[in-house]
Amino acid sequence: MIVRMGLLNKKPDWSLEDFRRYWTETHGPIAARLPGLRGYLQHHIVETAQRGITYKRGPEHVDGLSELVFDDDAAMRAALASEVAPSLAEDEARFLGRLRVIAVDRREMIAPDPGRKLLKRMSFLRRRADVDAATFEREWRVEHARLVKLMPGVSGYRQNLVIERQAVKGTPCSYGELPIDGVVELWFTDTDSLNAAFASPEGVRTMAHAETFIDEITPFLVETRAIVQ
Repeated sequence: MIVRMGLLNKKPDWSLEDFRRYWTETHGPIAARLPGLRGYLQHHIVETAQRGITYKRGPEHVDGLSELVFDDDAAMRAALASEVAPSLAEDEARFLGRLRVIAVDRREMIAPDPGRKLLKRMSFLRRRADVDAATFEREWRVEHARLVKLMPGVSGYRQNLVIERQAVKGTPCSYGELPIDGVVELWFTDTDSLNAAFASPEGVRTMAHAETFIDEITPFLVETRAIVQ
């Protein structure tokens, strides 16, 4: 499985309400026609506070995150070369001011219960300048994952390691042009459980470990809309 995420910014003259409606009702059905698409989620940003943590926030601002799931890289590239792709790009130009793309390697650490209504937070991670990509991956995938799984009240936990970047859709770019190392997905029952998780002794230990290899944590509370499941 490979996951392709879009970092979406609306056109400045579009209201957030109009952006959300158009993305879901007009653009969503076009993207859903991509051949080989196994899943398509839209994550609408509803809050940008550093809730539960006091950590350096990065400069990233987005209005939404898209998530397209394919069986593998070949299926993804075939979809993006299909007859649907031109109409998709044409529609993106109607309502998006900026679109950047990352491909990620996903690992499910704690599967959220699909039958429960949960609060979801997604965060961009940027490694410290003195930490290389291999060290970041090792610390995040192993020790940090172990610590997060010990935190009380975590109802779901997913790691998405960035393996490809496009600061302009369709054109691969360097790390410096899109310096995001990972995308975290965390689920909680509500904001109280989120705050309590990070205030707990386990949460304090987790964030102390984060300081050894992560420079910036940029979280967003999101409302997720499933277009293809």
